[in-house]
Amino acid sequence: MKKYSKRIGSIVLVAVAALFLSPFYIVIVNAFKNRAEISLNPLGLPNSLTFQYFATAIRKMNLGSAFVNSLMVTVGSVLFLVFFTSITAWLMVRRPSRAGNILFYTLVATMIIPFHAIMMPLMQFMGFLSKSTGIPFLNSHFGLIYMNIGFGTGMCIFLYHGFVKSIPVAIEEAAILDGCNIWQLFGHIVCPMLKSTTMTVIILQVIHTWNDFLLPSLVLSSKDLRTVPLSTYSFFGEFTIEWNLAMAGLTLTILPIIIFYVFAQKYIVSGVAGGAVK
Repeated sequence: MKKYSKRIGSIVLVAVAALFLSPFYIVIVNAFKNRAEISLNPLGLPNSLTFQYFATAIRKMNLGSAFVNSLMVTVGSVLFLVFFTSITAWLMVRRPSRAGNILFYTLVATMIIPFHAIMMPLMQFMGFLSKSTGIPFLNSHFGLIYMNIGFGTGMCIFLYHGFVKSIPVAIEEAAILDGCNIWQLFGHIVCPMLKSTTMTVIILQVIHTWNDFLLPSLVLSSKDLRTVPLSTYSFFGEFTIEWNLAMAGLTLTILPIIIFYVFAQKYIVSGVAGGAVK
């Protein structure tokens, strides 16, 4: 009976995995086909492997520029989020106050606000700030990074806040007695102990920022500033009939984030468990 249950469980897992992986299979397989092959059998394997459609997609999408733009926005957003939210969460835990508790719960509450409900007022407000201050919040990578930091702060502080509570205060007190100031205490003692949560924050924010389409589409209007998802969208719209080029472009878009996730996913479970459960 136990063997039978395990076999049923394995079949169910394989079926679910096949269901979720089927879109990736369709995209990747059709990226190597010509239009005739796709029309005749979109689910079948290609007759020959050719990378000419990938080369055409790279040229049409201006992928090099889009990749650099996405990398700049992603790295800038994640670095600021990791630095500021880790320090903020640590201070909230170690120096509790009524104002700090209100701020923490306010930030956590922002996680449940759908972006669609505030996107138009946000763009209007950012346009007003741009005119008032002269700072380019719209149609600039700076503005996009600034907004990414704002939308990611709540979740990052939530994860760090939970993990900092599990760190014994005695360790920090001993470091202070040894002569550490607040920056040395955080940089040399606290920060290394936050490694698992930091890796979780980095992974989740990199995946979200790299794949984000809606916010960049509202903020960035210049073609030279487009990120990879925006470049893919414009390419797909222009070559809707040429499905092989569209599939090649989609494959090139998702490939970097899949590689990143494969190498970094082992940190997610430990980091989320440490930050949200403890």
